[in-house]
Amino acid sequence: AQLVESGGGLVQAGGSLRLSCVAPGNIFSADAMGWYRQAPGKQREWAADINSGRRTRFADSVRGRFTISRDNAKNTVYLQMNSLKPEDTAVYYCALIFGTTWPTSWGQGTQVTVSS
Repeated sequence: AQLVESGGGLVQAGGSLRLSCVAPGNIFSADAMGWYRQAPGKQREWAADINSGRRTRFADSVRGRFTISRDNAKNTVYLQMNSLKPEDTAVYYCALIFGTTWPTSWGQGTQVTVSS
C-alpha cells in the first residue's frame, strides 16, 4: 500500500483547490505528514507539514495562502490551497516524515495547474 493523493486539477489564478492524501496504516507512526511539490524541470521541494501535535509549518512561497490539516481517524492529510498562482503549478505529493530525513516513499502525486 502507498500514499494516495487526489484533488488536483486546472484552476485559474486566484482560485482554490483542496488536496487530500490517504496514508496506509496509522499516520501516528510518523513524526509528521508533509506536502511536497515538483514543477517541470525543477527539483521536488517541501511545501508544508503537520506533526502529531498539529503544529504546522509552511514554505515561504506558500505561507498565508495554504493551510494543512489532518484527520487521524481517516489517516488523511489535506492541503487547502487558496489564492493560487501560476508558479504553484506542479505535481503535489504527500509523504510521511520521520525525523529530519527526506522522505523515501511517495505516492503517484496529483497534478495542479494554475492558468494565468
